[in-house]
Amino acid sequence: MQVYLVGGAVRDKILGYPYHEHDWVVVGATAEAMLAKGFTPVGKDFPVFLHPTTKEEYALARTERKTAPGYTGFAFYASPEVSLEEDLIRRDLTINAMAEDAQGQLFDPFNGLQDIHDKKLRHVSDAFSEDPVRILRIARFAARYHHLGFSVAKTTNDLMRTMVESGEADHLVAERAWKEMSRALGERNPEVFFQVLRACGALAKVLPELDQLFGVPQPPEHHPEIDTGVHSLMVLQQACLLSNDTCVRFAALVHDLGKGKTPPDKWPRHINHERLGLPLIKAMCKRLAVPNDCRDLALLASQFHTQVHRAFELRPATVLKLIKQTDALRRPERFAQLLQVCEADSRGRTGFELREYPQAPYLQRALEHCQQVDVKTLVASGLQGLELGTAIDAARLQQLAQWQQQHKGQTQ
Repeated sequence: MQVYLVGGAVRDKILGYPYHEHDWVVVGATAEAMLAKGFTPVGKDFPVFLHPTTKEEYALARTERKTAPGYTGFAFYASPEVSLEEDLIRRDLTINAMAEDAQGQLFDPFNGLQDIHDKKLRHVSDAFSEDPVRILRIARFAARYHHLGFSVAKTTNDLMRTMVESGEADHLVAERAWKEMSRALGERNPEVFFQVLRACGALAKVLPELDQLFGVPQPPEHHPEIDTGVHSLMVLQQACLLSNDTCVRFAALVHDLGKGKTPPDKWPRHINHERLGLPLIKAMCKRLAVPNDCRDLALLASQFHTQVHRAFELRPATVLKLIKQTDALRRPERFAQLLQVCEADSRGRTGFELREYPQAPYLQRALEHCQQVDVKTLVASGLQGLELGTAIDAARLQQLAQWQQQHKGQTQ
């Protein structure tokens, strides 16, 4: 029985990149031998075991054979005769197909170390094309290591494009797509994830609503970058500077989906794109099984981002309506997220990246003034139902009107 550290831990140790998980491959062992040593089986389709102390995963060396389309269509074979190299060749990237023994000796049969030096994401073998999820994984690794200078090898991009054209990418499971996408959204450069998918044609399969934004023009006086798809990725970049929250980043990415519905004869204007985006976001989120909190923030960002941008033009009654429609009084933390998305939208334009966004603190202050209304006193006065709601709104309007006057006096 020989035990090897494999995959991400080996890769990131060489890169000097932080890692937390350790995956192990066991060569020359049987399931019975693992059980005898106190390991707990967890693998349903292939033999994976948890270490009795560390609870880290130990997998028996195995080979695989394609049996059906999609990422689940594989048959696995584990045996003491399966070699380390046979196990490593089934992995996706050369940089993920390295192993290290207990003495720290590196086993690198597919030149992963050279690809680390060359900063290339390269597939191990043509077996890569048998699993469509690997397209998403490549894109995610490209997002993770972009700041280190990594890019997808041309031969690998060509293979990914062939997978798309052959229909293999049509078998991507939506929930798995969201899993990879949400992980990519947590990286330093998530925009690269979508750029890589688009470069091989997979974006049109996974996120057609986003893909159709590329090539759609916007008014150059407001959007010097012109292209709506380019703008969407720029907004995502800016969102990453403002927040680590996956929902904020997702909402920033999809806030302008409605512009893909504008008839070409109406370009570059996009009238009512805010509402046109709502059914697109709902359909996308349902298809990908996006969590409700991310879906709801995305819907708010689509519907209200233009109104937030025009905050200083809004009358007190319109400000109060915005606060109520976004449920900001009950969900102030989500309102703050919405303002972050809107700030990212404003800055996600060529030449606007460093511009201040005073609308965010302005509307945050407006919410605080509405919160200052003493609702308990109004309830204690005996008001109920519609009368109570009207009195609360009137008190909040008075607060907003007085504050707006003070704000105008301070800024003149």
